[in-house]
Amino acid sequence: MKPRDPKSVKKLFESISHKYDFLNDFFSFGLHRLWKKQLLSLLEPSSGQDWIDLCCGTGDLSFALAKLVHPLGSVLGVDFSDSQIDHARKRSFADPSLSISWLKQDVLNTGLPSASFDGVIMAYGLRNLEDPEAGLKEIHRLLKPGSKAGVLDFNHPTEGSKTSYFQKFYLRRVVVPIASLMGLRNEYAYLEESLKSFPKGDIQKKIAMKIGFKEARYQLLLGGQMGILLLTA
Repeated sequence: MKPRDPKSVKKLFESISHKYDFLNDFFSFGLHRLWKKQLLSLLEPSSGQDWIDLCCGTGDLSFALAKLVHPLGSVLGVDFSDSQIDHARKRSFADPSLSISWLKQDVLNTGLPSASFDGVIMAYGLRNLEDPEAGLKEIHRLLKPGSKAGVLDFNHPTEGSKTSYFQKFYLRRVVVPIASLMGLRNEYAYLEESLKSFPKGDIQKKIAMKIGFKEARYQLLLGGQMGILLLTA
């Protein structure tokens, strides 16, 4: 599978949507929920604000965010995968009091008005975009001046480092073999491939500042296996 090819990435997420949440919990030992909670804690969304969750998948982060901006605020979840968005919509029925809406759209071309959101979040999406820099530009465009954004994803560690060695070992010896038992070998082998050309944290910060963000910070998680890019428009 070619990294960041839109058609291939969409096909991948369509194929794993039925097991996506289970496998996220399984492979991260449930830690991805803590990382998402930490992302929200760093951004401090508050009641009455309107936020957008780009590459929202099945909506984990959207629901957690909606509870923080409730009751006066709203969340818009955006993803280009039909099956993931459909699953997110069905999950909404469990708590109709939350103000969440869903949009099936390419996050590089949302068509939404500029400067219309109090905050933007993206979890495990930037790495899969055809053009990560274009993704950061769209985040900047959607944000109101002075507003914040947070991007959670795998960190791209320095080649040859202990962090890089562990990451490759875990992906190759744990993730891919287990995924293979479920018929998803190619889908999860893609994880390591997608990191090869993914900008490292310091490069992400430089790109963000070049685009026009006033502030860009990068915070490592889990010994450098994951990272959060924190941005201020």
